[in-house]
Amino acid sequence: MGNPIRVLIVDDSVFLRHTLTKNLEADPDLTVVGSAVDGLDALEKVRALTPDVVILDVEMPRMDGLTALQRIMTECSPTRVVMLSALTQRGTRTTIQALIRGAVDFVPKPAAGVHIKSVIDELIAKVKLAATTPLPTLPTTLPLSPRAQPASRLGPRPFRKGDPLVVIGASTGGPRALQTVISRLPADLPAAMAVVQHMPPAFTQSLAQRLDESAAITVHEAALGNGLQQGLALLAPGDYHMRFDSAGLVVLDQGPRRNHLRPAVDVTMESAAERYGAAVIGVVLTGMGSDGKEGSACIKAAGGKVVAEHESTCVIYGMPRSVVEANLADQVVPLPKVADTIVELVEALNR
Repeated sequence: MGNPIRVLIVDDSVFLRHTLTKNLEADPDLTVVGSAVDGLDALEKVRALTPDVVILDVEMPRMDGLTALQRIMTECSPTRVVMLSALTQRGTRTTIQALIRGAVDFVPKPAAGVHIKSVIDELIAKVKLAATTPLPTLPTTLPLSPRAQPASRLGPRPFRKGDPLVVIGASTGGPRALQTVISRLPADLPAAMAVVQHMPPAFTQSLAQRLDESAAITVHEAALGNGLQQGLALLAPGDYHMRFDSAGLVVLDQGPRRNHLRPAVDVTMESAAERYGAAVIGVVLTGMGSDGKEGSACIKAAGGKVVAEHESTCVIYGMPRSVVEANLADQVVPLPKVADTIVELVEALNR
């Protein structure tokens, strides 16, 4: 890989800093240039050491990870950051906010009984991936589309077979992309939505809550038996595939992983295409791998439409690339235009 990736470790635990340093230094592609004990210390070290990637703890004294991330992004030029997240309610919510504000990815801290090697392996892989991603260029917030301006929510409304169903899939960089798209959709969008974000359990509920707080539509983590509704986005819970039964109700299961993934975008798209046919609009956003390609093929075969995010705004141009290169995308648009494209396609279906 040429010169080793220069890593700064930020964590208030002496043991964890030592363990991470020892394991990362054992990889010839990585070198640990320093460590910091909290967010304030991290700011000084980032300025002095200019690391390629920062591993940033979420919960720390003096300055937490979210505040440190905000200041690193504004005061130290955009920097690639991987969050090290505590599996607590506060930790998961802060991690989601960090991903929306520009962190590339996150790794949950090892829980009791979890072998730390698997966490180290995941962290090393994500640090290497982060080092190859474009530096953040999009603003942390985008102005709302005029169509998203209604001040009061209309709330979920009845959905009938034949109404549009929008299925969105995302992976690395997804929380920020989903925030950008969903926050720009109008409250009166006459379509139901299903969202699949590659994310482990505990984090999807926090993501749904965060998206709901900033949207004119309603966003919930999906539960078994939920029905589709206009103006409602249902987010697949971590570690569960999301399908739709013959009555159009949500089915969640822990069936075999697809391409090592659960939830998988392909599973939800295929089920949507089978049930709702030409009324389905598939949207494939930033992410590694090719999840969403087979599902997009099913949507196209059923007469539906597919939108892929343009390479210029992707954190990882993997999932959208697989769709584009398979000639499955009806439209390829940069992230700030995805919401308006969804609205246009929904309006076209309702004419």
